[in-house]
Order: sequence, then C-alpha cells, then structure tokens
Amino acid sequence: MPRLCEDRVVIVTGAGRGIGREYALQLAAQGARVVVNDLSVSRSGEDTGESTAEAVAREIVAAGGQAIANHENVADFAGAARMVQAAIEHFGALHALVNNAGILRDRTLCNMSEQEWDAVINVHLKGTFAPSRHAAAYWRDLYKQTGEPVNARIINTSSSSGLYGNIGQINYGAAKAGIAAMTIIAARELKRYGVTVNAINPHAQTRMTEGIRERSAEEIAARHPRWIAPGVVWLASADSQDVTGRIFELGGGHLAAMEGWRRGPAADPIDDVSRIGPVMRDLAHRARRNVDMKGHDLD
Repeated sequence: MPRLCEDRVVIVTGAGRGIGREYALQLAAQGARVVVNDLSVSRSGEDTGESTAEAVAREIVAAGGQAIANHENVADFAGAARMVQAAIEHFGALHALVNNAGILRDRTLCNMSEQEWDAVINVHLKGTFAPSRHAAAYWRDLYKQTGEPVNARIINTSSSSGLYGNIGQINYGAAKAGIAAMTIIAARELKRYGVTVNAINPHAQTRMTEGIRERSAEEIAARHPRWIAPGVVWLASADSQDVTGRIFELGGGHLAAMEGWRRGPAADPIDDVSRIGPVMRDLAHRARRNVDMKGHDLD
C-alpha cells in the first residue's frame, strides 16, 4: 500500500520537540523526505546549546527514513531563503512547508515590554511569512516554467489565543490572529499555481503549554501531539488538493473546521453622532457573544 506522502519533500519548522517533532516523525513514516528545522532554543527563545534538530533527523534516518537537520532562524528573511534552498538542493524539490516554530513570552498588556512584544511577533508572524514567501516564489517560478499546477502545500499554525483571545497573551494572540488572516489571503493568492494554504488550531500538551493551567490525566492524554499530526500529514499530502483557506481545530478532543468573521446584525447607516449610540449598543447586544478559550460563549 503506498504511503500518503511518498517522496514528498517537507520542511517542518520548530521540529526539534513537541508537536513539530511528531509532525516530522509521522511525515517520514508516510514516506516524506523531511527538513527538520529547529534553533534548539528554550520556551522563551534563549539558546539551549543542544541540537534537537539533529536528534530528530537521526531518529528518522535510523528508522529508515530520509531527513536532514536545519538550524536557520525562520524569522530571518535570508535565513528562511537558505532553508528553502537547502531542501531543494538536498532533495531536489519542495512540496510542503509546515510553519510550526514558536515561542511564548506571556504578560498582560500593562506589563508587557517592547522586547517581549517584538520577540513573539517576530518568531510567529515574520517566522511564518518569511519561509512562506520563499517557498511560494519557488512554486510560482516552477509553475511558470512547466505550466502545470505544482500541487504544493503550506500549513500554518494559529491558536485559540488568536482566534478566541486569551488573557496574558496579547503578543502571541495578535500573532496567531495574523497568521489566520495570512492563511486565508495566501490561499487566494497561490491557488492559481496549485498551492493550497491551510492552518491548524492545535491543542497539545507540550513545553509551550506546560504550567499555563493544571490539567487532568485525561486532558493531557487527549492533548498528545498524536491527535494533531495525522491532520497535518494529510494536509501535506497530494490528496488534499481540494482543501484550502481553512483552519482546523485538532487535539484536545477536537476535530473541527473553524469558521471566521462574518457580518452580524446590521442597521441603516447613520451620520449623526447624537443618534448612532443607541443603534450601535443594540447591534452589540444582538451580535453573537465572543467566546472563551474553550469556544463557549462569554457572559
């Protein structure tokens, strides 16, 4: 029986631990040739002095798969270009990019420093843009050369923090909301070349989420990365060419397609400040409630 990602070349960023490691291992088990990218930094972005990318690549090779380690900084524009080029030079092609790398520097708005804001926005938002930009340019040029759809994939990582909003994560949430918007826009732009762009909203128990709140043994089991990786492997495969511009909620007992902003209650336009207040208050009260991190209506 053929494997789902046989001979597809896939870059996974932040693949040294946690969800990214699970992606890399499951992709390789399904026949993908994997570029394991990781800076091997701590949860908050500091150098740890170890090479987790090398360890995962060795694990894949030992199991009979193909993988190379890559240590480029995804938020560095030139570094992201080198990472994409490394995949093409080593394996001869690139078929999918999984943007997974991330850090946390949680703080409430009143207490957040400029450095904490910049660090998280840089890794998540620019670290999704830069690899995607270089991969997209490669696929565009390939399409122009051959005239054939390239059947390529970008899989981004959003979060409930960005889609629903989480107290203490204004930097992380803003980045993840931005990634959701990038996903939808890029899907529209790249469709002509045969590139699909989707994102996931993962619920996983990794070092990124440790200590945020106490969880039961059952919750932790439901948040194992094994519940998330199969969806990402499928999105990276050639089989998913008819799905694009979507965000999927995976893990934590969920398998769902997210639905984005839509126009809610409306009224006739008003150009008088003395009359608009009651109308806007009525619209706000009639609109669907915002939701909490579990997707339930806020009071």
